[in-house]
Amino acid sequence: MPEVKHRNLNATFVGVDIATCSQYRGLQYGTINKRFEQPTLKSDWKGERVDCQKWGPRCPQNKYDVGHLLRAPEGAIFYDETEDEFACLNLDVTVPADTPRDAKLPVMIWIHGGSQIISFGNGASKAGDATRIVAESVQHSKPMVVVSVQYRLNMFHVGDGKDSKNLGFKDQQLAIRWVQTYIAGFGGDPDEVTLAGESAGAVFVHGLIVSGAPVKRGILMSGSLHMSPPQPEARAKSMLVDPVLARLEAKGYMSLEEAPVQALLEAQAEIPIPSVFLQEDTRFADWQNKTGEIAELMIGDCEFESVLWRNGVEAMSAQQVVECFDKAGSSRDQLKALYHIHKSRAPQCRHGALDFMNDMRFALPVPLMVEKYKSEGKKAYRYLFDQANPWQASSRAHHAVDLIYLFGGFDTTINPSAEELGKEMRRRFIWYINGEAPWTIHQTMAFGPLGDTKEIDDRGVAARRRTRQMEEVKKLEASDVAAVFGSLAAGRISLHN
Repeated sequence: MPEVKHRNLNATFVGVDIATCSQYRGLQYGTINKRFEQPTLKSDWKGERVDCQKWGPRCPQNKYDVGHLLRAPEGAIFYDETEDEFACLNLDVTVPADTPRDAKLPVMIWIHGGSQIISFGNGASKAGDATRIVAESVQHSKPMVVVSVQYRLNMFHVGDGKDSKNLGFKDQQLAIRWVQTYIAGFGGDPDEVTLAGESAGAVFVHGLIVSGAPVKRGILMSGSLHMSPPQPEARAKSMLVDPVLARLEAKGYMSLEEAPVQALLEAQAEIPIPSVFLQEDTRFADWQNKTGEIAELMIGDCEFESVLWRNGVEAMSAQQVVECFDKAGSSRDQLKALYHIHKSRAPQCRHGALDFMNDMRFALPVPLMVEKYKSEGKKAYRYLFDQANPWQASSRAHHAVDLIYLFGGFDTTINPSAEELGKEMRRRFIWYINGEAPWTIHQTMAFGPLGDTKEIDDRGVAARRRTRQMEEVKKLEASDVAAVFGSLAAGRISLHN
């Protein structure tokens, strides 16, 4: 069993050996003693010998079968995890085996997604286990460390609507502080940190970057604050806090703090709450124009991100879709023409609606952010993920499918092109985390389809994304466009798509 005697944390951590890696699981980075409390750094273990062989508890959450979205074969996706609202501030450190404490290896901090309500792509799952990417970093002679962070979710993250909010975000800030302070004891370099996340995890990462996170690089996979902007506290209170509290009061609980965990989860399920959001804060002010302290950004999207709303949109009539686009006011006719919305053609309307939603929340923000970072003299690398699901290609390159390839935790040997593309994707990410160019900066990397990986120019991008439509949308009144999206999206998002 691998051990790390950590002088600064005053502890000996006992991990597990997997392949050519050592993994220290469930390592507590912060403490909370009561619900909605601000987190504090765990800095002294008082000489304890700490067992880090089991996955740490995650934040309590309602159960979702993420296999629906991943199209994964039947079987366990998550590893053996417990849940504990007061012990969920833990992380997993994956390092090459026998890494000397003075190795100063580059570090990736991984923030998982899950609509800010569940653990989707966390380290204790096949969709986020860092073992394979770390092992392959050694094979490529570019060894690295991965730190996978657990944090508060759903109402435990939202707060009480009074004195606390954005608690999961604050947990992540504390985890970054832990890495900066203590990762050297595991062989990592606190000055060579890449902050990465997917979907809601990318939303958090973008928020952390604009808040001045002291990291060198960022990776945003299928998400940004453009996808889920910070919302007013009043909206969180009316949409989340008050409805949950009303259901708790009906069961005899007079506050969010008093209710048992299970009652709080049941109230969220009854509403239901399929996702939550960051609340406005001074640290997010003018976020559209901030690039933070990072020197480099990698950002990309999947070809079919709007699968998240597919079931809800496909249940709409053509008339309902048209009425949503009519909310664009003077821009409605142009938007309808761009996305082929015709009231006499229901299938066309639904496809057009999903295309529009995909572009507004995922595809369009990517070139906007690339342009912004480059305008400030920073490096920005763009990619497109177009490789279809390895088990069900008819599902396309849907939201979150990139996790299957990046972490390589699932058996995809049934699809040889998927196996090869996954290896190439991991190789490119390993280069970037090691401070090297993952591809030519003026080109875009295309992962897929059909197992092909290549650099493409702007014409190649236009052949894969609705570039002309998005350029036209940028000229329209932002409030008109937002009104259409809000009307189409309301109540229709689900991880069970």
